[in-house]
Amino acid sequence: MQMVILAGGLATRLGDLALNIPKSMIRFRDKPFLQYQLELLAAAGVRDIVLCTGHLGDQIENYFGDGRQFGVRIQTSRETQPMGTGGALKKAEPFLKERFMVMYGDSYLHMNYQAVWAQHGEHPTDGLMTVYRNEDLYDPSNLEVENGYVSEYSYDKAKPRPYIDYGLTVLPKTVLRSFPEGKAFGLREIFQRLIGARRLRAYEVRNRFYEIGSRKGIESFQRRVDEEKV
Repeated sequence: MQMVILAGGLATRLGDLALNIPKSMIRFRDKPFLQYQLELLAAAGVRDIVLCTGHLGDQIENYFGDGRQFGVRIQTSRETQPMGTGGALKKAEPFLKERFMVMYGDSYLHMNYQAVWAQHGEHPTDGLMTVYRNEDLYDPSNLEVENGYVSEYSYDKAKPRPYIDYGLTVLPKTVLRSFPEGKAFGLREIFQRLIGARRLRAYEVRNRFYEIGSRKGIESFQRRVDEEKV
């Protein structure tokens, strides 16, 4: 199993909390958030890691190195200019296996990674998105799911949607071939193409997600760390 972690964002919503550090380096009990992610992945058997860094990425690279200290093997792809989540993935293409998982650098996802990987293996040329019945609880819901497929991906608030992108997707490397190098674009564009071709399957997850992309999310994850000693 290979995991790509998108950790190159500017964290503009966090203001002074991430003014001089990448979002992934925000500390909880004196440990950077990315370390929590890597420890969770290593425990789940996901040890082949590609880090997509950008803004202040040298701090991430200097701290985590090749990942051995944290029980994983890290390869790093760094943006020299903002390329968006999809553009960052395209830049990392030389490091990618024929299928891989991708998650955001501000998400903590306690789930069965092995089961998701195995489910995707039944249809390896499609994408597989983990979804959560959120009903606008933790963040605005953005997905419709029909007959096991993601049928709509939108943040238009005029229409309520039951599901949210949980934060982990499995993709075949072939989805990147039609996107040009050096162009900024988002993962959303990849998802929309897969949805249009009815090739984005849904995998429902029951555990809630945690994120540190907002101050509210940081407070919530801090409570988890304090209460459960992650």
